[in-house]
Amino acid sequence: MTGFGSDPWWLVVAKAVAIFVFLLLTVLAAILIERKILGRMQMRFGPNRVGPRGLLQSLADGIKLALKEGIIPAGVDKRVYLLAPIISVIPAFMAFAVIPMGPAVSVLGRQTPLQLTDMPVAVLYILAVTSVGVYGIVLAGWASGSIYPLLGGLRSTAQVISYEIAMALSFAAVFLYAGTMSTSGIVAAQQGAWYAFVLLPSFLVYVTAMVGETNRAPFDLPEAEGELVGGFHTEYSSLTFAMFMLAEYVNMTTVSALATTLFLGGWHAPWPINMWDGANTGWWPLLWFTAKVWTFLFVFMWLRATLPRLRYDQFMALGWKVLIPASLLWVMTAAAARAAFTGEHQLSWAALTVSGIVVCAAMLAAMRSLLSPARTRSTPHLPNPSAQPTGPSYHDFPVPPVTNSQEVPHGRT
Repeated sequence: MTGFGSDPWWLVVAKAVAIFVFLLLTVLAAILIERKILGRMQMRFGPNRVGPRGLLQSLADGIKLALKEGIIPAGVDKRVYLLAPIISVIPAFMAFAVIPMGPAVSVLGRQTPLQLTDMPVAVLYILAVTSVGVYGIVLAGWASGSIYPLLGGLRSTAQVISYEIAMALSFAAVFLYAGTMSTSGIVAAQQGAWYAFVLLPSFLVYVTAMVGETNRAPFDLPEAEGELVGGFHTEYSSLTFAMFMLAEYVNMTTVSALATTLFLGGWHAPWPINMWDGANTGWWPLLWFTAKVWTFLFVFMWLRATLPRLRYDQFMALGWKVLIPASLLWVMTAAAARAAFTGEHQLSWAALTVSGIVVCAAMLAAMRSLLSPARTRSTPHLPNPSAQPTGPSYHDFPVPPVTNSQEVPHGRT
């Protein structure tokens, strides 16, 4: 925390612009790479026409959306309708301000950390800012004046409430063992061991919750085109639609960067690269940080190509009946291990590892029983024609009398 607050104004502006450009380039690359990966996983090529090997496809899509006519349907609340995509985009960029991307480096002769700013409650700041983004989805569905976008906005509200609780509980064990809520402090606390291994249940809960928070498959219920005709952004076009897509991919990058910071050692080099003395100095950590973020982005794309969409009741039950109880159980276990082995890090980590494997096994078993369909179905009981009727007889119901075909009047069938 001592390295923040002393940068000149031009350096702060330069770092803010660098973060903005980094996120924009990541979004452009992620859209193209996702379409390429989905194509390969589905035994096709993906985009390969615009530019060499299709490398300019994302740029062409952005230009196309910018030049398309923006259609505002009749009957919408115009001010809220136009404000909703802005509310979705701005918090997505703001959350990245406290993400540490590297150690202190020299920029034009001045030492500055590769992080815009930090604060004692930086992780809570990220939770608060990203929670505001859901208002853009809710307002977009409400202001569109259509029932299907409204249903998508309501689904997004329930989704964020359900999965943010589990996400916040997964942070509690990290705060407990790092001793701080500062993002740079959490990265520094993981020099000995990454929390993805020490706090494995927290890591798994967060990875599941971050997919639900970003409305990505298999948790993309707010934009399930099968029953919502495109979801909350059905009535949007041109740049307003592009802003929702931008917000989605920036949020994916933000939650991936937060997972890297809290559980994968942040910008620290992975093993065995960390055995090199200069691996965590200079500009090299920026490379390790970017590689870890792209690992999570690849997981997003892999899930989309692999898993089918969950039913809404399964999705809600997963959050309330599996993730939240497992998070509560794990926080109590981690706190007990912390109190029992005060000052003995090796014993504490060993106890956490064993108990974490047990909690993860129980959580995965509960998820399997919740999401897997029944293997056998009961055979419906067929009545025996020769048996005596035990229920109401045929004449107990108000049915028309059965007549002979010769008795049916002419012209009636």
